[in-house]
Order: sequence, then C-alpha cells, then structure tokens
Amino acid sequence: MSTPAPWIARQSRQLLAQRGHAWLLQGPSGLGQYELALSLVRAWLCENPSEEGACGHCPSCHAIDVHTHADLCVLMPEVAMLELGWPLDEKVQAELDEKKRKPSKEIRIEAMRDAIEFAQRTSARGRGKAVLVFPAERMNNVTANALLKTLEEPAGDVRFVLASEAAHLLLPTIRSRCLGHTMHWPDAAASQAWLQAQGVPDQGAPILLRAAGGRPEDALRFAASGRDPKSWSALPRAVARGEVGALKDWTPPQLIDALHKLCHDLLARQSGAAPRFFDVAELPQASSLAALSAWAQELAAASRTAEHPFNSGLMLEDLVSRARIALNSKP
Repeated sequence: MSTPAPWIARQSRQLLAQRGHAWLLQGPSGLGQYELALSLVRAWLCENPSEEGACGHCPSCHAIDVHTHADLCVLMPEVAMLELGWPLDEKVQAELDEKKRKPSKEIRIEAMRDAIEFAQRTSARGRGKAVLVFPAERMNNVTANALLKTLEEPAGDVRFVLASEAAHLLLPTIRSRCLGHTMHWPDAAASQAWLQAQGVPDQGAPILLRAAGGRPEDALRFAASGRDPKSWSALPRAVARGEVGALKDWTPPQLIDALHKLCHDLLARQSGAAPRFFDVAELPQASSLAALSAWAQELAAASRTAEHPFNSGLMLEDLVSRARIALNSKP
C-alpha cells in the first residue's frame, strides 16, 4: 500500500467523519479522485479502521492491495481496469486475449449488471460491501440508469463512491442521490514536495506542475511518460520555428494537449491575463488574435482523431506546421 498524498489523506478523514451511502467525488483530472475513492473503500472495509482511515495491515487491506477483495466491486472502463491493474471478468479477458475486440472505453452495461447482482449479495467478510465507479462519466445513459435504480433502493450494507473528472456529464438524478465532494487543490509547495518524493527531480517538479496546470497527478503522469521536462519549456519556441524533430518523443494526443495549453496561454496574454501553463519568458511574441482563435478550432478538430491517427509522424508534422503558422501570424 502506497502512502496517499497529504491532501488526499486530509480529505479522506473529512469524508469518513460523515455518514452517507453514496459519495460523488468531483473535480478536474489530476487531483486524485481515484486515490480518494480507494482510500474511502479501504476504510469502509477495513477490519481495524480508525479516524485516520484503514489500518493497512489487516487481511481486508491486503485483499484490496492485491485487487482480490470479495466485498469490493470496481466499475471502470476496461482500458482503465487494465491500466490500474484490476482483473477483468474471465469472459471479457478471453475476448481480449483472442483479439475479438478492443478494450472498452465505456463502463459496459454487462459490468453494471454484475455490480447490481454484487450489491444484492451477502457480505463475505462481514464489514459490508463497496462499489467504486471511476471515471463515473464513462457510463452511458443505459448503464447510468441501471445504477440509478440501485442508488435509489440500496441494500443495507453496500456503499458507493463515484469518482468523476467531468461530473456535469452525469445524469442529474445520479448527482442528486449522492453526497457531493469537490476535490481540493493542493498548494504548489505541497505538490512539488510530493512530486519530489515520487522521484521527480527537484528542478523538473515546478516545470511539470506548471505544465499540468497545478494538478500534481497529471504532472506525475508527464514525468512517467519519459519526456524531458525541459522539452516543455522549449516547446513554444520549437513549434514557432517548425522543429518537428524536437518533439519526436511526443504522441499526437500529448502534442495536441500541449498545443491547446500553449494556445490558451497566448489567448490569455492577448486579453491581459497571466499565462497558466508556461512561463511568460517562454512564450513567443504576440500573434494575431484571429489566427489564434482559428488555431484553437483546428486543435479541437484534431483531438477527435488523435487516438487513432492514420500516420502519427505525418500528424505531428501537420500539427507543428499549423502551430508555426499561427505563432508567426502578425497581430
């Protein structure tokens, strides 16, 4: 069991002191919704819980650590299950192994039906049951409506925690049946200290935190991608010069995300606001507002095919070419 970040531990204590059978954890990505949700279910199912949360040593805590707890149902898209190391249903795993289909990016109705059946069973360990849904916005209307019926009439010993990075996409009826909690933003000093404790170099931590807009977990994902933090600071000038080679380690989705942030900062500067993702000194000279607005629309269109480009190399060249034109437009 890894030690949760200090801001996650504080929020966990706060929520555990309150009562409720269903929580909705909401906020933008990178603030730890999944980690907080897992901290709650650990404490709910722990055999020796305290005000601080789960003990971390009992058989129940160990079962969650190895993703085999009989009283915990995890509802996620199959891609998220695989990424986070949760086991898939045997039938689903067989279909993926035989390449009959690709992992789902939505929470499938079949998984929801299994969760509903789980909620109706007797607790195996006697501490009740828990259902963790993440990211909750990946439920389609059919799946969400199936969950709604269980939320309206829950079994006596089952609790739910829904973690979302886009809670506005959830059905209003889902939101109304959960106690809401908005994720806390940690301050920069605490975030940098945590990143350094995770192995991010001291000099790279503030750069990555800025690149992530102050979201520490997104910053850690950037670090885990293998890209040099210095490449972030150099990106505005590199794309303004059309240097595709400087971005050879970037995937199309990563570059589109970075260019969206660069475009945001340039538009912010045009309106007199401070940039959020880059240092002022890293930004190129002022560009045409009309060109930047058109570029923002091009990036939005490109993001729709970023995950499955016909040729990633050509897509990178096209993205850099369009960025170069926008950044060198005259005000």
